[in-house]
Formats: sequence, C-alpha cells, structure tokens
Amino acid sequence: MAFILKVPETPEDWGSQEPSPYDEEEVHHSFRQLIQEQSRWVGASGPEEALELREREPTTGTSDTPDRDHQSVVEPRDIPTYSAATLRVLASMPSRTIGRSRGAIISQYYNRTVRLRRRSHRPPLQAARPSLRAHDLELDPTVCREEEKHSLLVRELQGLTGAQQDHMLRGMPLSLAEKRGLREASRTPVEKRRGQQGRCGVCCNWLKFSCVLAWHNLGLALLSGLHSLTPWRYALKRIGGQFGSSVLSYFLFLKTLMAFNALLLLPLLTFIVGVQAAFPPGLPHPVPACTGLELLTGGGCFTHTVMYYGYYSNTSLNQPCLTLEGSQCPGASGLPYNMPLAYLFTMGVSFFISCITLVYSMSRSFGESYRVGSTLGVHAITVFCSWDYKVTQGWSSCLQQDNLRTQLKELLAEWQLRRGPRSVCGRLRRVALHCLTWLLCLGTTVGCAVAIYTFSEHMLQQMTSATGGEVAAGQEVALLSLPLVVSLINLAAPYLYRGLAVLEQHESPVQEVYVAVCRNLILKMVVLGILCYHWLGRRVGVLRDQCWEDFVGQELYRFMVMDFIFLLLDTLFGELVWRLVCEKKLKRPRKPEFDIARNVLDLIYGQTLTWLGVLFSPLLPVMQMLKLLFLFYIKKASLMANCQAPRRPWLASHMSTVFITLLCFPSFLGAAVFLCYAVWQVKPSSMCGPFQTLDTMYEAGKVWVRRLEQAGHRVSWLPWVYHYLLENTFFIFLVSAMLLAVIYLNIQVVKGQRKVICLLKEQISNEGEDKIFLINKLHSVYERQERNRPNDSVEEACPGRTQSGVLHRVSSVCKTNDHGGSSPWRRWGHGSGVHGDAEGPREHCPQL
Repeated sequence: MAFILKVPETPEDWGSQEPSPYDEEEVHHSFRQLIQEQSRWVGASGPEEALELREREPTTGTSDTPDRDHQSVVEPRDIPTYSAATLRVLASMPSRTIGRSRGAIISQYYNRTVRLRRRSHRPPLQAARPSLRAHDLELDPTVCREEEKHSLLVRELQGLTGAQQDHMLRGMPLSLAEKRGLREASRTPVEKRRGQQGRCGVCCNWLKFSCVLAWHNLGLALLSGLHSLTPWRYALKRIGGQFGSSVLSYFLFLKTLMAFNALLLLPLLTFIVGVQAAFPPGLPHPVPACTGLELLTGGGCFTHTVMYYGYYSNTSLNQPCLTLEGSQCPGASGLPYNMPLAYLFTMGVSFFISCITLVYSMSRSFGESYRVGSTLGVHAITVFCSWDYKVTQGWSSCLQQDNLRTQLKELLAEWQLRRGPRSVCGRLRRVALHCLTWLLCLGTTVGCAVAIYTFSEHMLQQMTSATGGEVAAGQEVALLSLPLVVSLINLAAPYLYRGLAVLEQHESPVQEVYVAVCRNLILKMVVLGILCYHWLGRRVGVLRDQCWEDFVGQELYRFMVMDFIFLLLDTLFGELVWRLVCEKKLKRPRKPEFDIARNVLDLIYGQTLTWLGVLFSPLLPVMQMLKLLFLFYIKKASLMANCQAPRRPWLASHMSTVFITLLCFPSFLGAAVFLCYAVWQVKPSSMCGPFQTLDTMYEAGKVWVRRLEQAGHRVSWLPWVYHYLLENTFFIFLVSAMLLAVIYLNIQVVKGQRKVICLLKEQISNEGEDKIFLINKLHSVYERQERNRPNDSVEEACPGRTQSGVLHRVSSVCKTNDHGGSSPWRRWGHGSGVHGDAEGPREHCPQL
C-alpha cells in the first residue's frame, strides 16, 4: 500500500512553509517572522486553544463557510488531500523535518551546551546569569531576536572546555564563517591576550598543523596508489560491467586461487627450497643435459633440482655428518638444521595455514553472500543511488554505465523468473526428464572412470614388462599418454553434459549452473580418486627399489602441463573457431557464451593437482601460479573477443561462496587425506629423499623427540608438547571439532541474523500501517472539529461552561469506530482521567 501525501500550494500556505536550509539569508530573515507568527497564534486563540493543534483561519471569507482545503478530496488516483492543519502537524514530524532555520539550530545547540555543562559539573562563569534552560527556544514566543540566542550560545560555549567547544562547533550545521565567528566570540579576554602575546606559538602551531596535514595527505595518496595497484582491478571492473556478476565470479575465483598458492608457497620457499639451495647436496651421478622436452615431461635435467623430493638430503645441512641415526659431528658448534624435520613440519604448517585460510574465507563469503536485504525498491535504489559522482574520466564513466546497465538486467531477470506453479503432469514430465538426464550423466562418468583405470593398468603392465619398472630416458614421452587421455576426457565429458542440459530446459540459469557444477564435480573427483589409487597403490609397489616420490611428482607435473594445453585448445577451438564459423559460414551474429561451470571446475581440478603434488614437488605451486597468470589473460582476451554476455542474465550473489566451499571440502579435504596416508602409511623410498632411512615419513618426528629426550632437561618441554599435543589423537580430534564448531556457529549466526532481519522488516511494515492509521484518525478528528466550530463558538459566548459539556464534546471527537470492532483509540483512552477543561481532549486523545 503506497501512501502519498500531497501538499496543496496555496497562497496562505506559503507563509507557513519553512525555507530551504541552503538559503541562509532567507532563513535568517524568516526566523523572526516564524516566532512572531507563533506568538500571534497563541495570543489570538486563548489559553485553552493554545494547547491544541488548529489550522489558521482564512484571511478572507466568513467563519461559517468551510474552506475547501479542510475537506478530504479523493483524486482520480485515490490520493487523499488533507487539511492544512493536518499537513502542518505532519510537516513538523521528526522524519519530515529535513532542514530548519538558523535560529532554531542555534537554540538547539544552546540547549545541548546547557546539558553538557550539567554533566561536567563545571561552575558557572557568572554568578547571576539569566537561564532559559526550562524553556524551549524554538517554540517560546517571548524570544524574538536571534541576537539573544547568539549571545546565550556564546556564553554557554565559554563555560565549556576547548575540546568540548571544538566537538560542539563541528557538529553545528552552519557555515565555516559563522563557526569561526562563534569560536572567536566565545574566547575569553584572557585567551585573547594570550593569543596576542604568543605570536611565535601561533606560527609554531601553524607549522605543526601543516606538517600533520601534509603527512595525512601523503598517507591518503599512498593508500589510493596501493588500491590502484590491486591486480587486475580495471580488468575485473570491465568484465563485470560487460558480462555481469556471473562471469565475473570466475575471474574473482581465479584471483583467490592465486592468493592461496602464494600463501602456500611462502613457507616452502623460506624453510625448504631456499635452505636446500644454500646447501646443495652432492649428486651421485652426472646430471643429464636439458633438451627442451623437460618442459612437457618434467624429467631429464629437472629431476636433480630443488623441484622434486629426491633432491633434498636426509642430514643436517650445516652439519652433514649429523644424521637421523644419531651420529655426531666432532667439533661441531651451532644449532643443526635438521632437513627431514624441517621438510615434514613445513609441509604440515603450510597445509594448516591453508586450511585456516580456507575456512575463514568460506565463513566470510557465506556471511556476505547470504546477508538478507530488502528486495523492495532495489531497482529504484540501483537507478538513483548507485552512481559514483567522483568519477570524472570518460572511460570510467562509460564503465560505470555498463556496470549499472548489467546490474539492472540481472535484477529484472531475477524478478521475471517468478512464474506461476506448473500443472501436475508438467511437473511429472520434468522430473522424469531430469532423472533420465542424470542417469545418462552418471553412466558417462562411470564409463570415463573405467576407461581411465583400464588404460592406467595397461600402461603399468607395459612399463613393468619392458624395463622392469624403470623409466628409460627415451620413454618419457610415452608417459604423456595417461595425462593426454585424462585431459581429453575432462574436455569432452563437460560438452556432453552441456548438450544433455539443453534437453532439460531449466527455467533458472542459476539452477542450470549449479547442476552443471555438480556433474562436472563428480567427474573430476572420480578421476582424481582413480589417479590417487594408481600412484600410491600401484606405482609404489612397482617402483619400490627406485625413487617413486620423484615419479609421482613428475606425473603430477605432466598432468598440470597437459591440463593447461587442453585449456588453451578449448579456448581456441571452442570459442574462437566457433565464433568464426557462426559469423562467416552460418551468417549469424550469435557468439558462444562463457561456460562458468566447466571453467570453474577446471580451476578446482588444477588446484587439487597442486595440493596432491606439493609433498613430492615443493615448487609445484609456482607452476600453478604461472598457469593461472597466463590463463587469466588468455581467458580475458577470448571473453572480450569471442564471447557474448549471457542471453538470460542472472545475479550471481552466492557463486563465490559455492566455489570456495567446493574448493574446501571435496578438493582440499581429499588432498589432505591423500597426503596424510602418504605420510603415515606409505614407506618412503630408500634411494632418495629426506626420509630414505625411515619406515614412514612420520617417524622423523619420533626420531627427533628421542634425540631431544637425550639432550637434557633444558628442552624437556618439547617432547612433552610432541607426545601430548601432536601425537595425541584426542588433541587432533579436538582441533577438528573446534573448526567444525566454528563453521557451524557461523552458519547458525547467519541464520539467526536472517530471522531477526525478517522480524524487523515485519515490525517496520506494521509501524507504517500504524502511521497511516493515526494520520487518518487525526484527519477525521480535525474534520469533526471543523464541523463543531459553530457550536463551540456558541458555548464560548455563554457563561457557565460545565465539565459535562466538555466531556460530551471530547467523547464525540474520540469515538470513531462504533461499527467496526475495537479501535486503538478506545484502548488508549480507556482508564484515563479528565482534569480540567483544557486537559480533557489530551487525556482521552493522546494522539492529539
């Protein structure tokens, strides 16, 4: 229900309207007129009518002729026109008092200074000062001069401290010249003499404030410069303006993955790669020369570098003779750097930091995305309140226009999706079609998994029969066959899923994207599960007498390289060639759309490969960051040249949260389980690596604890920490339970906030209905007053007014709903007494 208040612009109302607060000269001259007008009303209407709200009498015409403005006229659009008295009351409401006169502002801040001085318990500066604390200067008819208010405000400001004066003057809605005048007038003679005597102090203060202001401006300039140096800032704005928030969510997710890889790489470079590069180990045999094929296979000259697990030594770097078995170096001094222990703990800390960051990002994204807001009026807010008036450059203005246009398309598309319910037959037909499509997609996934498993077993048998499990230098190219098959399946299966999704004809593009994400996610997870079994279950048994960790690291490197190559081919043939065919051969201006689900799952697949291989190749995050960097610019160029905006725009408000959640639970959790199994259960290679003499990688921590126990009482607390915190399963379960509890509490807090916001919205709606009800009642009361004025004039002319007559008139005013049930006016007036002739209407009708 829209309530529109139309104020009639008549000549008699022009004098009662308050001028704009921006025209200060007009405000200054109208304040005295306002006070005199209120004084005339109070003097003319008498003491009884002074407490009631009445409209002004017309300047011309008889008293018994009702004015046309006092009647409620319903216009063609059902917009009621209220009387002038009702409009004056409504205009004086706090929500409609936008601007006030300067005299009213001065009087209000005078009252504030009085209350502030009461709280501060400061003694008055003068013994006998006239006080107007009990009066409201905005409505007192005895105060007619603004100069008096100005002088009173100056006196009250003199009684405040310097900080209180500054705080009060800053909050006044006055011009700077008037504030300077008030500050100068509020200075005491002693302060003025000190100011005249301390010219040097003024210069020093000016110099100090100039330096502070210069540093402040320099800081703001540096902050704006850092903000402008944000990676891909302009590119992301351009993508969001042209293609909407759905396509933008892909590039934002790619940027998030860059940050996660940088955070993972930092401790690895500091404590493992950098330290081992400073103390290089001796190589047992000559390193093969680089042929260029290593960029695809990851072998060759890359094998004996810090890129792979086998290069790292199992001794203390600064004391090479100190090993895990406990052999000591004669005459060694300094703290030894135990490389096996550093390798194990650095990997654990890096994954723990990544886990905390993922959980925090997921909870924060969940709170931001599912924040409940009012959808009423969101289109008007976007149109009238979204423009940034600080934009001055032409390209920024065009970019902002594109962004606003895309936002409006998404909002309108989301509003148009609300359709009526379908018939029962239509629902059954759609359910059957969805079930059939899901069966075909799951069957395709199972077929792809069987094909990958069969091909991996075939490759393993060929390698075992040919070379006994050892990889020859000329057979490294043949190792690319398995990554080639897997990447080909990852490229072809999503296109099949997309073709089946066309048959489903989803009503909402959001639902279509979510379904595609689920199908691609199932395919990726099944493929990665089979590959993990192939690496740790089959390859370890075949390569038991070799450095199988290097082989797994190289295999993961090959998978990343092949995945990047197929992404480039997909961008070339799937977007560029299809656009050329549509434009040149088919003569259609239609371009392909950007497939968000497939591209996002490709990113999650690549990041999962990185987490799986970081234990066997510590520099694999570097490869992932380079891949993401190239992928961003390639995808951006292809998007601008070959793709079009979605034909059905949709608002991707929750997509970032969904992507972070998928990255955390299926991807990171699966990689963590894989690495924990490799650390706790799989026997390391006896030929290479920092754990070559141990049964498991985890045993390096136990050896270190035994050495600490033999070292003495100075480090006895470290074995206790290891036994009771790291080795104790209860502590690990406790930390896991706390993480899950934090996630659960965040979800519950967001749900509680949503419920509270819904209740507050309902309360605001009820308040609006109450205001409309009260305004209608107020208007009806004024109409009845207008009809009873001839009788009131007769009663005032007759002496001996009785209290019963007043009660009869009040009851006739307050009784409004005799035929429509219980009224709020009856409930509010029930039980209230009447005290005197002037207080009767106010007691029975508190709304007046």
